[in-house]
Amino acid sequence: MKERGLRSSWVTERFSEYSLFTTKEAPVNAEYDGRQIVGIDLHRRRSVIVQMSPEGERLGKTRIENDPFALAEQVAVWGEAPEVVLEATYGWYWAVDVLQEAGARVHLAHPLGVKGFAYRRVKNDERDAADLADLLRMGRLPEAWIAPPATRELRELVRHRAKLVALRSGLKASVHAVLAKCGVSVPMSDLFGVSGQKLLDELALPAAYAGRVASLRRLIDAFDFEIDIYTRMLTARLDGHAGYTAVQAIDGVGPTFAAVFVAEIGDVHRFGAAPQLCSWAGLTPRHRESDTKVHRGRITKQGSTLVRWAAVEAVQRVRRGPIGHARARIGEHRGANIGKVAAARKLLTLVYYGLRDGHIRCLARPA
Repeated sequence: MKERGLRSSWVTERFSEYSLFTTKEAPVNAEYDGRQIVGIDLHRRRSVIVQMSPEGERLGKTRIENDPFALAEQVAVWGEAPEVVLEATYGWYWAVDVLQEAGARVHLAHPLGVKGFAYRRVKNDERDAADLADLLRMGRLPEAWIAPPATRELRELVRHRAKLVALRSGLKASVHAVLAKCGVSVPMSDLFGVSGQKLLDELALPAAYAGRVASLRRLIDAFDFEIDIYTRMLTARLDGHAGYTAVQAIDGVGPTFAAVFVAEIGDVHRFGAAPQLCSWAGLTPRHRESDTKVHRGRITKQGSTLVRWAAVEAVQRVRRGPIGHARARIGEHRGANIGKVAAARKLLTLVYYGLRDGHIRCLARPA
């Protein structure tokens, strides 16, 4: 590829082990030396880059193979402190890190906000990149928060542990299914507790069924080991975190749910108030209004699935305190499910103040 400009030293040091792929470029306006708005349509293998001026003049187009060195080399062409936008799509972490280290001001487009692109008559990578750049330069870009690397790492731990627990639950359900096929009743509430394990040890099943149960139990033990490792890693990572300790004062919130709230919410100060956090978590009702018609429906279920799950799960057995009273009062008049969701919003409101202030005043006991 024909090079433009000088390669910065950090690019050479950090990405020298990567190979440089061929890029295809459209003619670039070499006379323009002002601020550039750059839209990137990021894919798994290749990406399309469209450069614009703040006035909307097309300055150039480039197609590159997804490679940190190739992307960093492009940043040197865009002038000083370019405004760059890309969608929060598959594998965006590396691209944002490279762009930020190269001096670009990066914006992350929210996928739901740019969903309308899919309904155009003509849709291709160049148009997508150009539309992102247009939205940014006009101040109409629906932006997503770019979590810092430390928060992303914490999220990886939380999400991987949650995935392991879900897989283990599937294995346990398979054991129950095998026993049901053999007509074995399970009198205890927890088949994998002490009494349940004793029952499984003493079962005399046909060879095929016994072999499957033994295999599933070995897998469950392996998942127990991995889950324990990640639980310890999360506990060590969050040791001394004021918000992590504070939210555990809420009824129904233990170390696991507290870790979910801390990791998934991240910097709570990006929300102006607790209702904004509840809306971000998808726990607020839909609102559709046109002319004289207003329709308020079910909750949006947009945002972090883990935060929404943790909030609803935490209130399931809470019977006392402000959360328990809200659940009972609303559930009595509007149904149990609506009462649980309302209580989850109340709980998330308390989580907001716990993460923001490091304590929750309404739960503090008088001395």
